[in-house]
Amino acid sequence: MRRFPYGTAMVTGASSGIGEAFARLLAQEGVGLVLVARRGDLLKQLASELESAHGVDIEVLQLDLTDESQVIVAEKRLADPDRPVELLVNNAGSSGSGYFAELPPERELHTVVLNAVVPLRLARACLPGLIARGAGGIVNVSSLVAVLPKPRSATYAASKAFLSSLSETLAMEVARHGVHVTTVHTGLTRSGFHAAAGVPTDALPRMKWLTADQVARAGLDAVAAGRPSTVPGLAYRIRLPLMRSMPRSVVRAITRRVHEARQA
Repeated sequence: MRRFPYGTAMVTGASSGIGEAFARLLAQEGVGLVLVARRGDLLKQLASELESAHGVDIEVLQLDLTDESQVIVAEKRLADPDRPVELLVNNAGSSGSGYFAELPPERELHTVVLNAVVPLRLARACLPGLIARGAGGIVNVSSLVAVLPKPRSATYAASKAFLSSLSETLAMEVARHGVHVTTVHTGLTRSGFHAAAGVPTDALPRMKWLTADQVARAGLDAVAAGRPSTVPGLAYRIRLPLMRSMPRSVVRAITRRVHEARQA
């Protein structure tokens, strides 16, 4: 029996890391895929492997989702009534590393677009079809830092806070139509993301790292069950409600202490 009731899923940022893990798990369950990422060579390799291993139909869209004309291509694909997409996984994201006043503004705007604006646009493109069909879902890959101030990653944290808030509200709006929207609050994950963002990992705690597969499994299980959010990893599931319940002055003090220790 199939675990996930979807005929076709679109996964953004599918060429590596968490996005690739989502693609692999869905293909194993017989779900057709629309894979979206900038690196077409990696997408084609993944598509060929998954088609051979699982016999699923896979469409490759090599797109830079920070480019207006290219994000429109993804929107049109999601809104195509003749080729319905039952699950959207908004996974593509980016971050910089450094103090906000010292970073190139173009890079920070790039982060806002990819982490916040693009998921909003893609959700808006696919939701009317999902609602009309009375089924389907959206997974938005956010982060635990959405509830924290984050020195040296200010824009990343702010963009994830936007995504988490949007996702939670959408879950409330569309549940009555049989559509599920799930936010995945990730912790430290081995996915290549930190290296791409230029974030050093030497000072980060080794015991708290998740695998990309853990994150993807948690997200897919949650959206299939209709849960509006999930936190992969027991340590993080305990930590998130604590961070939300603390006075902001305490959160800032703890964050400052951790940040200073890592910079020492």
